[in-house]
Parts: sequence; structure tokens; C-alpha cells
Amino acid sequence: MGYELSAVIADADLLRGQTADLDHAVLAELRQEMVLLPVTPLLVEELTGHLPDFDNEARSVDRPFHLVLGPGLTRVLAEWSHLGQVGYLEAGFSGGTGYQAATVWLDGRMVWGPAFDDGFTAPRPDWPINGALNRLGVEPGPWIDLFAEVGLHLMSNTDGWLAHGRRGLTPDHYEELAEEWESRQNLPDGQQPYPSSHVG
Repeated sequence: MGYELSAVIADADLLRGQTADLDHAVLAELRQEMVLLPVTPLLVEELTGHLPDFDNEARSVDRPFHLVLGPGLTRVLAEWSHLGQVGYLEAGFSGGTGYQAATVWLDGRMVWGPAFDDGFTAPRPDWPINGALNRLGVEPGPWIDLFAEVGLHLMSNTDGWLAHGRRGLTPDHYEELAEEWESRQNLPDGQQPYPSSHVG
């Protein structure tokens, strides 16, 4: 199963304030009072007046992002960062291989990154997205890493994040579904999780 991510992440109040008047901004709620803003072509055009450019060469340290962070988009993210740290996170995985890249702005300038990795031989906390989330103030918790701690594992692509945001869902929603599913698996043999009138 593949995974792709192209998103801005920051404090919920910061991004809500900066995107309130945008037609193509959809905010998806994460844990720890963070939100994710999926970066779509329509959003980039609304923010910059131009459709986005994409770098179709192989990802590398020198070319960490598929989305070209051109002057217009960089200027917007830098402006937002005067109100707090703003991160851009990108990942692409297919067939067990892929990459992560991330960078963070604060006070109008890039203060961390761009970081890139496609080998993942370093300890998990040092992977680019975990590094950016650490910089953004995400705290460790019961999940395996900061990526899972905020809930970035819940959706595997931009369409999923857009649906998550439009429906106003939270990470708790998915955990409740998982707990419900697990409880059904533990029922005695032959017992249905719902009365028969609600099944099928």
C-alpha cells in the first residue's frame, strides 16, 4: 500500500486564522492541537496566483521535494511563520520504498531543513518528518514515534486528508472505530455484534 503526503502543519489556531478566508484550504485535525493543511494545486494557485511546479527528477538531498517551493509559496509560509512555527512535510512511498522530506519556518525564515531521507538507517526520531514535528513542539507519547503521535498514519493520501478535514473528523474517531472493531472480534462464537435486523 502506498503513502503520499504534501502538507503544511502548524498550531491549529495559527492555520485556522491564516486560512479562514481561503476557498481551497481544508484543515484536517491532528492530535496535540496541531492541524494539517493538504497542499493541492488549487490551494497553491489561490495562495500564489500560479499553479504549482513539480520536480520530476529523482528525490535526493539536493532535490528533496516533489513540489517546488517557489518564491511565491515560500513567501506565504514565511509570512505565516511570524505567528509561530510552520512546517512543510512531504513523503512518497510505493512498494516498500520511498522518501520523506521536511522543513520548518519561524519568524519569516527557514530555521530547520530541508531534511531528506530515503534510506531510513538513522534512528526513527531522526527521520525528516519526526525531526520537523519535534521542532514544531510535538511531544512524545504512547505511539511509536511523533509521526503516529499526531496521527499522520491515519490517511494515506491527499484525498483522504481532504475528506478527513471536510467531515470534521479527529484522530479519536479512528481510534474509536478500531476499538469497536476489536471488541467485535472478541465476541463468543456465533454471536453477532449487532441485532440481526441491523446486519446486511
